[in-house]
Amino acid sequence: MIITLNGKEKEVNPGTTVADLVNLLNLMPPLAVELNRKVFPKKLYEQTTLNDGDNLEIVTIVGGG
Repeated sequence: MIITLNGKEKEVNPGTTVADLVNLLNLMPPLAVELNRKVFPKKLYEQTTLNDGDNLEIVTIVGGG
């Protein structure tokens, strides 16, 4: 199944949740997820299965100086 992640197509297995994808990408909090143009709450990551054609934007906060 194909999703769009940060503007690029990515193949994921059927049944992949938002939490699975975050773990697969080795992303650490704090981060923000937008699913199909809506900000997506962290409490739903585990229970939300991605669908073919979904569009995700995931951003992390990086400190610096």
